[in-house]
Amino acid sequence: MTARVLRLADIDAAGLEALLRARGLMLAWLAPQADIPGSYWGEAEAGLVDDRLYVRADTPVHSALHEACHWLCMDASRRAGLHTDAGGDDLEECAVCYLQIVLADRLPGVGRRRLMQDMDAWGYSFRLGSAQAWFEQDAADARAWLVARGLLPAD
Repeated sequence: MTARVLRLADIDAAGLEALLRARGLMLAWLAPQADIPGSYWGEAEAGLVDDRLYVRADTPVHSALHEACHWLCMDASRRAGLHTDAGGDDLEECAVCYLQIVLADRLPGVGRRRLMQDMDAWGYSFRLGSAQAWFEQDAADARAWLVARGLLPAD
């Protein structure tokens, strides 16, 4: 990763903690350099185990949101056995990406534009070449998936 992305240490993470706690997911802070349980990507990337999202101060905001959104998109039976690999199909992965962009607007100092830039910098890949182009022009199926499951309003 060459570009600098927002880390949890760069924002007031109280907003993220409150957002997740209200939905039943607990943020578990780890010491610097500690191994992150349930991290799919390793290094500083967020990890999921049961109802805990493991992070460090150097965890990228996009990573914490992405893994949290995986948890939010799961049903209770999948959450019960969750450890590291959130699973799901391609459409659910798109829904996770869509939801993390939407939720970024609820975090002071983040917002969707910055989150999409960080997603691109990290290496998320979209058919239209960028997270923003995908979100604005090619994500209707992801939004419909979230609406059908009550995770977003129908508008």
